[in-house]
Amino acid sequence: MAVFVMGHKSPDTDSVTAAVAFAELQKALGVDAVPCRQGDPNPETELAFKKFGVPMPELMTDVTGKQYMLVDHSDIKQAPDNWDKGELLAVVDHHKIGDITTASPIFFCAMPVGCTGTVLYKLYTDMFKKPIDSKVAGLMLSAILSDTVLFKSPTCTPDDKAAAEALAKIAGISDIKAWGLELAKAKSSVEGIPPMDLIHRDYKDFNMSGKTVGIGQLELVSLSQVSNDLKCAIMDNLKKMKVDGNRHSVFLMLTDTMEKEGTELLAVTDDPSVVEKAFGKKLEGNSVWLPGVMSRKKQMVPPLEKAFAS
Repeated sequence: MAVFVMGHKSPDTDSVTAAVAFAELQKALGVDAVPCRQGDPNPETELAFKKFGVPMPELMTDVTGKQYMLVDHSDIKQAPDNWDKGELLAVVDHHKIGDITTASPIFFCAMPVGCTGTVLYKLYTDMFKKPIDSKVAGLMLSAILSDTVLFKSPTCTPDDKAAAEALAKIAGISDIKAWGLELAKAKSSVEGIPPMDLIHRDYKDFNMSGKTVGIGQLELVSLSQVSNDLKCAIMDNLKKMKVDGNRHSVFLMLTDTMEKEGTELLAVTDDPSVVEKAFGKKLEGNSVWLPGVMSRKKQMVPPLEKAFAS
């Protein structure tokens, strides 16, 4: 019986590449594993798969009656449809522990590192001692460079850097920085892309004290890539998402990764005070500049969860 391996909804590079890497590890362990994705790949992800010549995983959003494994998340709101009508066998992640539950014990591995690719590198080399295919290594390297923002993110650890260096050797990448910059440029492409697609490029819903809160992140080489007209269009779409999804708040992080190294936070919320509670700064209209904020996982979600709980 096939076992399907998948990352979260609105998949990013780590989510899709981790599905491939964990599926390949499962195959090496004798499991008939099939990597999947829960949405369309973003330009950065497409570039990585094209460079290393790996087929894009199939689309799957419903796991009714299926055995499956999750990577890069363990939250119900990010999980496949009917997650409780299938059998979850494993989780590999680098985020906080979510609200997925199981009836039986499963393999669960979560580590406080910057990328699921780093966790998988440790599983390959330390736990299961299996060789990593050069193409898969290239995908895992790409995920680490993406999730750690070329090692600039506060989520980056020495383990991420060590894994990236080792994977680069396996993949035949001699200049890690050059490849990382190529990925960053693809990731930050906005020209001709509908505003709603930009919001969903890397978007997740969270349950914060019983309220649904959406947080998207658009990583940019420069904030100047987003014109005022585009920003207005994005705001209109954020408002629509809030109403259509019955959300309390929807936030979009416009993260400048290269020039200013911070985030302009766009917000549509029932309670603007949560932003001040979380970050110590009031919204100016519908936005606020947060210097040094690069990570949703470490610098956005935890303070917002605390603010919603207060």
